[in-house]
Amino acid sequence: MAILSSCSIIERDTNGDVLWAWTFPYISDQQRSLSLRKCCLNEGDGGNATGHGTQRFIFGHSFKQWFYIGCTEVFDSDNLPWVKQFALVLWTNDFNPEKYETLIRIFSKTYCKTGDPSIMLRLYLSVATTGSCTTEENGTFIVREFDTPRGSQNCHTMVKELINMFGLEIILIYTAMLLRKRVVVYHHSLQALQRWIRSFPALMTHRPEANDLYPWVDLVPEEITTLKASQCYIAGFRDSTIGSRADLYDVLVNLPAREISVAPHAKESMIMTKTHKEIAVQLVQLAARDDVVESQIVKEVADRTSDLLNNLRSLSNVTDSEGRAMVSVEELRKRGFAAPLENFLFNLAVAENMIIL
Repeated sequence: MAILSSCSIIERDTNGDVLWAWTFPYISDQQRSLSLRKCCLNEGDGGNATGHGTQRFIFGHSFKQWFYIGCTEVFDSDNLPWVKQFALVLWTNDFNPEKYETLIRIFSKTYCKTGDPSIMLRLYLSVATTGSCTTEENGTFIVREFDTPRGSQNCHTMVKELINMFGLEIILIYTAMLLRKRVVVYHHSLQALQRWIRSFPALMTHRPEANDLYPWVDLVPEEITTLKASQCYIAGFRDSTIGSRADLYDVLVNLPAREISVAPHAKESMIMTKTHKEIAVQLVQLAARDDVVESQIVKEVADRTSDLLNNLRSLSNVTDSEGRAMVSVEELRKRGFAAPLENFLFNLAVAENMIIL
């Protein structure tokens, strides 16, 4: 099964030195460098920002793959006498934090008990070839148990809270994502950043969930180069200096300050219309209700998006070679829309690859 690309173990010994202990089958120099930077073993507590003895789990997207890292503290009772903490790193082809957090927990507990990479290899090969692995004390992992429909992932999003946080300004985030803009999300806390940023793709359920999501990006040349190769993205940063890098975003969401900023170069394409205001009011009113749950909010956003796209398709007067409805600039102009609405429909058609110039 081609879900796993590699598994690695990085250790921090009792002298405080960080050592690359094991990898299977292969990891590139770029992936190795990024894994060392992200594993947090150099931060003094092994990345255990959640408390003594707990495992911190992080995830990210780079080099067209996903990485998942679990940091674990080693105790005297474990079979790793010279190790204080270690990070277990998985590189995979899919986005599913719950699946890989579970797998990393099983792998990490097994490594603590045995200290034997050969047993890690056996478990890795079992998952890679059969989609499951079994351990005596740490349970069984089965890939298919995590292959759930996207709608069932709403328990991991906080769209309702996001709307309540920003009020009517939520429409800026919604519009930026709808128009496939570059959205940067800032929070100084990595845990908070990772928790919040998963809600953003839930605003656009008609698109693949993870294609444009970069949950944690550092302001280092190799990661910025990779990010700039994407025309649109939702990228998370914990470095406050991102606010001065307008070259990297069209819309900046500052979560601690509860502020949304539109870069000067993006303001023209982000002009609001009456439709935007109506959607914003509707979402704010819905999110304020105690009897409305997360899944209902996500569905409501999806319904409003569907209405917008159906209205856009109704303007189509031609189809492409694959039979898809297309909208011409000439047709938009002939309709006599107000300038802000015409501008929005044009940008929406471009974002959905429906425009004919």
